[in-house]
Amino acid sequence: MSLSAAGCSFHARELLYSSISKALSSIRSSTELRKAHALAITAGLDRSAFLTGKLISKYARFREPASCISVFDRVAPTNNVYPWNSIIRALTQNGLFSEALGFYSRMRDVGVRPDAHTYPSVINACAGLGDAEMGKAVHRRVSEAGFGSDLYIGNALIDMYARLDDMGEACHVFEEMPHRDVVSWNSLISGYSSNQYWEEALWYYNELKMDGILPDLYTVSSVLPACGGLVAVREGRMLHGLVEKIGVDGDGIVRNGLLFMYFKFGNVTDARKVFDEMVFRDIVSWNTLVCGYCQLGLFEDSIKLFREMITTFTPDLLTFTSVLRACGHLGDLELGTNIHDYSVRKGMEFDTRANNILLDMYAKGGNLLAARQLFNKMKDRDSVSWNSLLNGYILHGSYGEAMQLFKMMKMEDEPDSITHVMLLSLSTQFADIYIGGEVHCHIVKSGFAMDLRVCNALIDMYAKCSKLEDSLRIFGLMDMRDIVTWNTIISACIHHQDCYLGFQMINAMRNEGLMPDEASLLGILPICSLLAAKQLGKEIHGYIFRLGFESNVPVGNALIEMYSKCGNLKSAVGVFELMKLKDVVTWTALISAYGMYGEGQKALKAFAQMEVAGILPDHVAFIAIIFACSHSGLVEEGLNLFDCMKNKYNIDPRMEHYACAVDLLSRSGHLNKAEDFILSMPLKPDASIWGALLSACRANGNMRIAERVSKRIIELDTDMTGYNVLVSNVYASMGKWEQVRSVRKSIRSKGLKKSAGCSWMEIKKRVYIFGTGDRFFEQFEEVYQLLDILGSLMAKQGYVPDLQCVLHDVDDDEKRDMLCGHSERLAIAFGLLNTKPGSPLQIMKNLRVCADCHTVSKYISNIVQREILVRDANRFHLFKNGACSCGDRW
Repeated sequence: MSLSAAGCSFHARELLYSSISKALSSIRSSTELRKAHALAITAGLDRSAFLTGKLISKYARFREPASCISVFDRVAPTNNVYPWNSIIRALTQNGLFSEALGFYSRMRDVGVRPDAHTYPSVINACAGLGDAEMGKAVHRRVSEAGFGSDLYIGNALIDMYARLDDMGEACHVFEEMPHRDVVSWNSLISGYSSNQYWEEALWYYNELKMDGILPDLYTVSSVLPACGGLVAVREGRMLHGLVEKIGVDGDGIVRNGLLFMYFKFGNVTDARKVFDEMVFRDIVSWNTLVCGYCQLGLFEDSIKLFREMITTFTPDLLTFTSVLRACGHLGDLELGTNIHDYSVRKGMEFDTRANNILLDMYAKGGNLLAARQLFNKMKDRDSVSWNSLLNGYILHGSYGEAMQLFKMMKMEDEPDSITHVMLLSLSTQFADIYIGGEVHCHIVKSGFAMDLRVCNALIDMYAKCSKLEDSLRIFGLMDMRDIVTWNTIISACIHHQDCYLGFQMINAMRNEGLMPDEASLLGILPICSLLAAKQLGKEIHGYIFRLGFESNVPVGNALIEMYSKCGNLKSAVGVFELMKLKDVVTWTALISAYGMYGEGQKALKAFAQMEVAGILPDHVAFIAIIFACSHSGLVEEGLNLFDCMKNKYNIDPRMEHYACAVDLLSRSGHLNKAEDFILSMPLKPDASIWGALLSACRANGNMRIAERVSKRIIELDTDMTGYNVLVSNVYASMGKWEQVRSVRKSIRSKGLKKSAGCSWMEIKKRVYIFGTGDRFFEQFEEVYQLLDILGSLMAKQGYVPDLQCVLHDVDDDEKRDMLCGHSERLAIAFGLLNTKPGSPLQIMKNLRVCADCHTVSKYISNIVQREILVRDANRFHLFKNGACSCGDRW
């Protein structure tokens, strides 16, 4: 070949090389790429390192990694780093991380030295594999090769460590970088944000701005989740303003991020505004909206949006799970079933999580057959699957199936803490110690004996099964306790009416430095009410102010009740007046308080004010107001309210309302009207109805009606101890001891127990309790001596003991001694001995004050010139100057 021909051939080859190179740069399809590749092979240029690299990059772009490897193999082995970098980058971009690292190892084995362009792809492959050890080894080689200050390698290292959840090392790389760009900042911020280190992400975002770096859409898309996670409303709104300022508000990722952030803020209005302004919406936009509404409890709106979505988009698994969850919360089985059928028609494959949500929907909705069928078909079941079905059985009363499922679960899977807590709730609900004991045994065997939630459930279960000692044992063995633990044990003490132990638990909780929450306060205040512990109640009130619960409506309601039951009506009214928000319970508590103190007119005024305030009275409010009328002799007003409840508020009277109306008539001496009222009732009268009349007959001495009513109660064969005892007492007051013995025998045969009479009082933060006939308390001798002295003084003023109040078949002298030993008299005498002369006394009693003690208290108040406030089972009695605030209506 001549020299000129060779020159022409070389020139033509150069032109062809240039032409193929330009073609590769502008290729837009794999077909065009293959044509260019064929031309390169035909021209013998396919072994060119440069064209090989470009071909590999193009095949990688069209997701053809096999072709990338084929192209590389035609030049291998090669000492040129460019093809090696191209194949490693191509495989990494196509997610073939192991293969990419394999080529990196081959490259080093054949002696080709990696350069600055090699390491970013290798580092990305390590991150993609989640191989921290390999990643750190590559990092060491980067440093050894002197590339530690390379910007692109530094950015890749930050991203790798962030993806490996090693933010400490990511931050170290960032801090050591001599130069940073916006990608460096974005990699670090994105790492913190994606790993839910929200505060750090926001902090570095602020540092980025301080460093004079202009945020871009990647910065914004990383910071938006951090603002949402921290509920940083101010920063989030400022970020939204920046989005519009830098012109990235049209980006779909940013818009979806704003949607997510506003839902995290609970701001549905702004979230919907962002959505409505979106020019382009994708499946993420719709899912964020549907899921956001569901998570905020707006289930109907979530379903409505789902229906709107399916007109333009095909839902994915996330959409279906969200809308099925909404159906489950609404109990809309029909819609849920239709949506499930729709997902099947769309060929949607449900994973375990989605099946669990569907299972939960069927179980909660009561379609236990569908739930069980789905459960049986599930290929992969986890503890959530078992617990969802178990919860459905328990919710809908299929307790036998629940226990069978638990036994099946023990054989096929391992019950978790939630399983045990659910089964313990079943035992608690029925006070079934057998089930509870069986579950407790399995808890110990399974290693959950120290699980906090399980221990809390065990404490509650044993308390409800009348095994307080076992509750205390579990409590004592616990290594760790939370506020729920303390609230549960305090509640257990209240359930067993062991108020002193409840006090000890409250003090122990405070000594451990644990701050009470709303549940604690709502557990503590009833103890104060039961014991009428005014001082402790005031201390708890102080706690409420310090903890910021003074605006909490349930706590305020409990305070009103506590003060009213502790004999401090003024403070109860004061709490009411300070409350900014009041519900029907608040007004009812005030009305009830006035009723207990015989302030019927004030109760009526409060009821009228409640109506003016637009608060609709419920059935409890009507019980309270009719009770208040009853204890103030406001018969007409009470009957009018009874009619108003039916005619104005369309509330059907319950047995309790009829009992209040009977009490209203009976207490005012209208015994015949009360009996006629009972006989005209549309409901069959129960023991509470006849008991209200019988109690009044006994107080009024109308033994004719009393005997008729007693027979009615006996015929009902009630298991309520109080009414049986009342019948016995009526017969005793008539001297019919055979009937008394018969009723008492019936009480014993039913296993019923009469509550022993007791009274208590608080002196200098200490509560003293006195039982009827008690001789085992401090100063009992001085107390009985004082009662003898007072007895003599009362006799001079005309007092004659009412021996009918002694309900035992004994002689008159013994009856007088028994009257003297009644618990409220012991408490009054003890109080007189241990308080300053002239200071008021406050006594609490678990039963109704007997007629004789009522008379005696009036005499004593006049003799010692002291106010004596007595709270019995019905109401307060203020004895002053020989008279009682009840007007002898009690």
